[in-house]
Amino acid sequence: MNIGNEKDALTQMASRFVEQLTQCRKLKLAVLEGSGSHVLMELPYDKQLVGYPDTGVIHGGVITTLMDTASGCAVVCSIFDKFGLLEISPTLDLRVDYMKPAEPHKPVYGYAQCYKLSSSVAFTRAIAYQDSIDDPIAHAVGSFMRISPEMVGEEFRQALMGSDNEQ
Repeated sequence: MNIGNEKDALTQMASRFVEQLTQCRKLKLAVLEGSGSHVLMELPYDKQLVGYPDTGVIHGGVITTLMDTASGCAVVCSIFDKFGLLEISPTLDLRVDYMKPAEPHKPVYGYAQCYKLSSSVAFTRAIAYQDSIDDPIAHAVGSFMRISPEMVGEEFRQALMGSDNEQ
């Protein structure tokens, strides 16, 4: 990648990863920060995502999607940062513990960390929150399969790596 510093490069790669996923485009998920250890994403409030019309609360499935995507994205960034390889890493298992509903009309943030990479599995933890990471909406732990870089299609690789003309 021909992009400024490595943190910016990982943020841009994470953004491209999210842009490749149809459900993420529909939800308008945005990567705010990507690094070799974590990803921070934003889910903007949209009344179409409400699960309970009387309350305006975002459906829990959307929060799960946010944390699953942030976690998978953290895995992609961690592997690339550590090994210089682009791997796809589908979700093997994701456990979500909900603590409270999201407040209506406010964005939700998803912070995910890839804390362990084995030869075949990556392990993550994530938090969904609004005003403070110390006041979570939900916690998640996940495991993701590591699939060989050779299995990444060239079109997907190009989409994530970006063009050589980027600054």
